[in-house]
Amino acid sequence: MDTWYLHTEHMDVGYDGVPLLRDIEIGVRRGEILTLIGPNGSGKSTILKSMIRQLRLLAGVVVLDGQTMAAMKEGEIAKKMAILMTERLRAELMTGEDVVSTGRYPYTGRLGILTKADREKVLEAIALVHGEEFANRPFAQLSDGQRQRLLLARAVCQEPEVIVLDEPTSFLDVKHKLELLEILKRLVRERNVAVVMSLHELDLAQKISDRVVSVTKDGVDRCDTPENIFQSAYIEALYGMESGSYNALFGSLEMARVWGEPRVFVIGGGGSGIPVYRALQRRGVPFAAGVLVENDVDYWVARALAVETVSVPAFASIDEGAVAKARALILTCDHVVCCLDTFGELNQGNRPLQDEAQRQGKLLPLERLSELWTGGDR
Repeated sequence: MDTWYLHTEHMDVGYDGVPLLRDIEIGVRRGEILTLIGPNGSGKSTILKSMIRQLRLLAGVVVLDGQTMAAMKEGEIAKKMAILMTERLRAELMTGEDVVSTGRYPYTGRLGILTKADREKVLEAIALVHGEEFANRPFAQLSDGQRQRLLLARAVCQEPEVIVLDEPTSFLDVKHKLELLEILKRLVRERNVAVVMSLHELDLAQKISDRVVSVTKDGVDRCDTPENIFQSAYIEALYGMESGSYNALFGSLEMARVWGEPRVFVIGGGGSGIPVYRALQRRGVPFAAGVLVENDVDYWVARALAVETVSVPAFASIDEGAVAKARALILTCDHVVCCLDTFGELNQGNRPLQDEAQRQGKLLPLERLSELWTGGDR
């Protein structure tokens, strides 16, 4: 484990002397992002708080750059490690820039006076998180997202070699979630920083992490690459999902399918059917889908939401058997929705299904889809 910059050895964590998780051994190298995932209450924040000495260890040690943290002084740790936790910072009389400036205190000496070089690093960090527009406003008056960005700037100007973050994207909108994670990725890539964090957003954890730790109430279950952790069946089991499904290919969640005799048959492909599948599911309309090639993006969502999905193997053309199966389903449905404007070489078999639905008077144009749940043509 001599390659780890920050790691734990046989660490037990908990509260009031009562262990919550035992024998935790995880580590992160410089130039790497390690992300903790797991259900609420599994102990992710407890692990992080124990690693940064906010909670007293019940057993084991935390090692930072080859030294046990218990033997290190606070100032020494602050020059190596920056921390961004979910607790709200009380800074009623400070501007955003004042808060960022506190990241330089490990370097300012006892009087806490910033030099010109210190202030340049503060402004550089604020620019890195695109916080110039609100840095001079009172920190207490900023939105949660603006505060989070400035707290990251404070961590950056601390010039750490490892940053520990607890749910850093929780208060951010989509744009700023991506911006924050991109900043972390740049710090890892350009400054060789190590990052340890917890995330609730599985899709983001899957995309940004070099390694992932899955935490359950019994301890660390796995520590592996995203490719090995983010498997549909494993994630569903890790979170105890009893409704809906997780798609590892897209890193997305789908709601539970609506069961019942299919009222609608959806002809899709190439992503055209996905909005229709989800609209029908939201409105409680059971449906069937096909004919889909099994490497089509529509197939994976249809398989999660449709009562029945007619498909053929990846890269195969639609054969007569699949067409016959789809035609039989169309006979039992009230309506058919065709999401395709054109038919390519592989999905020519869907054209006769559209023609059959037209002959039967069941073909419903997409613009009339809402009639299925407003009491119109049934």
